[in-house]
Amino acid sequence: MIHSVELDGQTIPITLKWNARAKRLILKLDPKGNGVIVTLPEGVSQRQGLRMVEKNRVWIANQLAKQPTPVPFQDGADLMFKGEMHRLNHLPDARGTVWCEEDQKTIFIAGKADFFERRLSDWLKKQAKETITPQAHTLAARIGKTPRRISVRDTVSRWGSCSAQGNLSFNWRLILAPPHILTYVVAHEVAHLRHMDHSPSFWATVEELGVNAREGRHWLKKNGTFLQRNGR
Repeated sequence: MIHSVELDGQTIPITLKWNARAKRLILKLDPKGNGVIVTLPEGVSQRQGLRMVEKNRVWIANQLAKQPTPVPFQDGADLMFKGEMHRLNHLPDARGTVWCEEDQKTIFIAGKADFFERRLSDWLKKQAKETITPQAHTLAARIGKTPRRISVRDTVSRWGSCSAQGNLSFNWRLILAPPHILTYVVAHEVAHLRHMDHSPSFWATVEELGVNAREGRHWLKKNGTFLQRNGR
């Protein structure tokens, strides 16, 4: 069943998600701009989730008003890449696909305009995969662990995750962030290979991997929504 709430004349979609690991009801905006997400622990009813939305109508309206405007991939636009702003330059008659010239802080996208966004998105995902994979293996080896599988996806609510089977997954938009922020997220998920919780021992492992967890969390909290809006 599709749920929604009316706010200031707009219909805001509501997504209910049950999570066995959740300890309480969690309400947040969908980073992709598709309304509100309510995470419910097992055993909590749909009605309770919808009631939480009703109780937080003012908060939701305020948060929606703060959301940045979507940033589409288009010729002439600026895009953060590895923490620095780059200009997107479409070259319809050029051969090749996508490449970056750091001295010009420009990303060039060749080919027909119809394929501009897809080619750029595919290139960014490849850059993320090629950056994250070796880092994850190197950091995991430092704590005597080996990831089973590493994937890069267009995730909605997480920058990274680690499954009980040792599979690591990351949001490709991390390649837009400064390199040390990307490394923090990789270290965070690698640390879960040793501790599947957020206990003091887990955070000690994150620090052992040589990253500044507090800085990483602060940066993503401040800038994460902006990153998620790129390419929408």
